[in-house]
Amino acid sequence: MKNIDITAVPEQYKRAVKNELQGTLIEVSYNVRNYINASRQFVTNHNISAGELGRETAEGDAITKICNVYLPAGYNKDDKNTKYNVMYLLHGVCGNRYEWLYGYGKIDDRFVICNIIDNLIANGDIDPLIVIFPEGRSAHDWDDTSFNAVGTNLLGFYYFDYELRYDLIPFIEAQYNTYANIKGTSSEEIAYSRMHRALAGLSMGGMQVLNLGIGGYICDSVEHTGAKDDFKNGLNVTVKASGMEDLFAYFGAFSNAPTSSDGKILGNSLASRGYRINLLYLTCGDSDTVAGEMGYAKAIDGLKEAVGINLENYYEVLIKSGVHDSHVWNNGAYNFVRLAFKNCEGQVKQHAVKIMLESY
Repeated sequence: MKNIDITAVPEQYKRAVKNELQGTLIEVSYNVRNYINASRQFVTNHNISAGELGRETAEGDAITKICNVYLPAGYNKDDKNTKYNVMYLLHGVCGNRYEWLYGYGKIDDRFVICNIIDNLIANGDIDPLIVIFPEGRSAHDWDDTSFNAVGTNLLGFYYFDYELRYDLIPFIEAQYNTYANIKGTSSEEIAYSRMHRALAGLSMGGMQVLNLGIGGYICDSVEHTGAKDDFKNGLNVTVKASGMEDLFAYFGAFSNAPTSSDGKILGNSLASRGYRINLLYLTCGDSDTVAGEMGYAKAIDGLKEAVGINLENYYEVLIKSGVHDSHVWNNGAYNFVRLAFKNCEGQVKQHAVKIMLESY
């Protein structure tokens, strides 16, 4: 990991590889039993307290959601001896499972993000991996992409960690040949599996990575909580999320949204956990007026100082002239996945990088 330079995405990596080296993109549906219902209650099939959730629980039927799945070239479902790492890429507040795909668009009649992954694999930069593009709203109206501070669809963003843990990850690891196996519950099995999962996201998805993945605060509409509108967007914090360090060893937040918790909170959460994070990668454009000051700058403020020994590799990457768009986010995914899943054995001290990237 120490020898990997942070760079712009090579232009040739945006182009399609030969047909036989191209991965396959498919759409799959799965059942979700942990979500926000129309009454703003949390439907769950697990014993989760109302105190942890910050709201009442309720019984309810499963809902069906859809995600996009990238399978690398040569993937064979019948070859149970060949296993794969998995990266989950989360979308933004008005996006969905297509945002990572259509945000930058296509070159050579293929989505650029898929071309980037194809090229990284074909050129031996990374091992073949599976990439999941989920729908990030864990709510009965998950397909509503509007920004509505009082909507259950927006509230669903802040409860996606439960869907990941109890619904999506179990589905993916039962359906595909992954190294990780969420059915393994011993300390050794958990330690092994988390080293083969990565979580990253853009904008609102970057907030989810930080607040839900590392351990910041859940938000809700001020019309329902009666709290002050501190974010100036109709939302305010409620309870602290539990974190998902037991599931993931690599976290990437690209242009994380303004409701991201501040760095001291995130750092203290990491310091208090029993798991060491191998990679935390934060990036943003220096001309981003959406997430720059209120999201990225706030999240990095005091994080490194508060984190303690539970973080191995830490990156703060500002992109010169970058704005809130897919150029920055594709660059984040390109550099993040090259750093993730690397063997860190023998690294005796924490590795921190803070740079300004001249181009993306």
